[in-house]
Amino acid sequence: MMRADPDPASLLAGLPRRLHHPVFARAATDPHRLALSDAQGAWSYADLAAATSAAAGWLGERGVRGGDRVLIITENTRQAGALLLACSALDAWAVLVNARLSGAEIADLVARSEPRLVCGVLNSVQARGHAAALGLGTADIPGLGKIAVGETNEAASAEPVHGDAARQVAALIYTSGSSGVPKGVMLTHRNLLYMAAVSGAIRALQPDDKLLGVLPVSHIVGLAVVFLGALMHGASVQFVQRFTPPAFLKALADDRVSVVLGAPAMLSLLLDYAAERGEARILAPHLRIVSVSGAPLEQRVKEAAEVYFGLPVHHGYGITECGPTIAQIRPGAERPDCSVGPLLPGVEARFEGPEGEAGELFIRSPSVMLGYFRDAAQTAEVLDAQGWFRTGDLARLDDGHLTVVGRAKDIIIRYGFNVTPAEVEAVLCRHPSVLQAAVAGRKSEAGEDILAFVVPRAGHTPDTGELAQHAAQALASYKRPTRIFVVPVLPTTPTGKIAKRALVEAL
Repeated sequence: MMRADPDPASLLAGLPRRLHHPVFARAATDPHRLALSDAQGAWSYADLAAATSAAAGWLGERGVRGGDRVLIITENTRQAGALLLACSALDAWAVLVNARLSGAEIADLVARSEPRLVCGVLNSVQARGHAAALGLGTADIPGLGKIAVGETNEAASAEPVHGDAARQVAALIYTSGSSGVPKGVMLTHRNLLYMAAVSGAIRALQPDDKLLGVLPVSHIVGLAVVFLGALMHGASVQFVQRFTPPAFLKALADDRVSVVLGAPAMLSLLLDYAAERGEARILAPHLRIVSVSGAPLEQRVKEAAEVYFGLPVHHGYGITECGPTIAQIRPGAERPDCSVGPLLPGVEARFEGPEGEAGELFIRSPSVMLGYFRDAAQTAEVLDAQGWFRTGDLARLDDGHLTVVGRAKDIIIRYGFNVTPAEVEAVLCRHPSVLQAAVAGRKSEAGEDILAFVVPRAGHTPDTGELAQHAAQALASYKRPTRIFVVPVLPTTPTGKIAKRALVEAL
């Protein structure tokens, strides 16, 4: 049975003022409750509060003030979580940077964010490599352990500090979107806490729940929905640094994981792994929710995953700038299609475009960002004075459920006709030899060519001629791929999205 959605006004009225407040409140009332675990150990809420206080004191000694940026090179670890909460305790901004980025990308983000301090975890080869490349030393914080740290940047200027949670920035997350140029998304304490509260409420999170933290905490879903969502409701997070099917399956079988939030690509990889091993069902005795977002969910993958898990797969949709979730399938109100569900409580939507067709989606919500860091022009392009954010996505509402058609900027124009990559990808993925597909445009005499990249299923060797015939049976002539390439893997960004630009540029 579907639970009634929470009242947005009540949620807003009950929000704490800062990200670290729910942890300290829980530590006072239920100190021994499990909060975070990773490959190195586990912390109770009392442990997490103590580590946060120790990290905040250490950051203060290094000269970090309210309004300063602290760039944290992260992996999914307890240390990263404590450093983030320590920034909150100081009213500093946490600039969360994934250790899987390249050295050049991290150096660029250091230059863009002008942090007072650069620090990071040392729990992976990549993280240690970045620390060495940036010339970081090490510090041993009691209760936290060794972290990488640079010299204090005395020239860094602090931003104003606001008591109002709706104005005080908690995290700065850089996203490139379709432009390829990183933009610093300023997310306030209210943005993140509202998302943590509402996402946990619609899933009925309880203190006994354990969420598998497989999405990077430097990514908006991993941060707001998994990490903060769990802590807001007194639940726990089991951090995983890298997704692999064997480790994923072991965690679900042995570690009392009850909630999994991931990306559709993870489901595809998991199903392929299960097929190789001849496994029809997963062993997950405590699992009650499986949810994916971040990319289109193919119908075939959804149906196969639901059989494998013995549970419905809940699809959601969001954008970093929206904190992130805009729409989400609710437990107890599942659908057979791949809709992303009703709008989240507190989210308003409007559509701009020809009547009767999918229109460009605009969103207003308590979780919409404050703006882009030191970029008023870019902010004005997407966020108006009334708080409406331009998503750049084409979508429509069908019986109260949102269907996302594709990115307005991703539309391929061939012979004057608009082609949505997602439609072509869905057709290719219905072929039994195809595991994943990505479609992108490239300029040509026809306007743009339609380039398709497919990853074969285990034990299959797709024939491009056969795939072209398969597409021709389902698509109008102007929508059919101009060329089809079989590739071993689709490159992804650190947040799990397919890097289509890299595919085209590699040709």
